[in-house]
Amino acid sequence: MKIRVIEDNCQGHNRCKAIAPDLFDLDEIGNASAANDGVVPPGQEEMARLAVENCPEFAIEIIEE
Repeated sequence: MKIRVIEDNCQGHNRCKAIAPDLFDLDEIGNASAANDGVVPPGQEEMARLAVENCPEFAIEIIEE
């Protein structure tokens, strides 16, 4: 599983980072990007799904591999 942040949609609410801190990085203005090239480590899949569900801008998507 991988995640991708649609950077044009991210408004810097940082809910994703609060929910799954190991899966997201923040830039200097607080916008998110996927950490580790978007690879979700085993055992963190549910955290990735929660981050997607809690993003108010629908800026995160899951890529099943």
